[in-house]
Amino acid sequence: MRVMKRQIRAVYDDQTVTVYQAYSPAIAVPSVAAGRFVPPFRRERMTWIKPSFQWMMYRCGWATKPGQEHVLAVTITRAGFEWALEHSSLSHYVHGFHPDRATWQRELKRAPTRVQWDPERDLRLRELPYRSLQLGLGGAAVPHYVDEWVTGITDVTPLVREIRGRLDADDEARAAELLPPERPYPLPEPIAARIGAD
Repeated sequence: MRVMKRQIRAVYDDQTVTVYQAYSPAIAVPSVAAGRFVPPFRRERMTWIKPSFQWMMYRCGWATKPGQEHVLAVTITRAGFEWALEHSSLSHYVHGFHPDRATWQRELKRAPTRVQWDPERDLRLRELPYRSLQLGLGGAAVPHYVDEWVTGITDVTPLVREIRGRLDADDEARAAELLPPERPYPLPEPIAARIGAD
């Protein structure tokens, strides 16, 4: 299957899309129990969500980095996800995409959400030649996320450890079979154009 350079790949159904975040036990455990983000989760901070499981593994080091020991699969409404994309700014200036740097800076300051395209990772966390989405939620987007968009939170740390164990045993085939079944997300054309997706 040909993979586009900037493409959102995710687990989704007709109503929801799954994104990943990694937190300390202090945040993860009560939030999973409540089915929503509760204190000490802080609404005033930008929070980054990632549709790519493998990019999340790169970011959290297979749930080994301090403060990222629990990986959460968060299901959110597709309507909320697309609102966040529609109201976003790219996190960095791109010559030829933005009219000029000043325009981008004004847009970045106004936007409640930020899009960042980072190199996707393989099972061994090596860079792949295409990009994966990170979506930063700040300002007005955070209460929408916490109070309206989240439909469920699951701690998938046991799955993370099982996949990592397979990799440590050099059983990449079985590790790959355990990965969440991500597929290209069907973005409306105006949103794809706004975030620079292919």
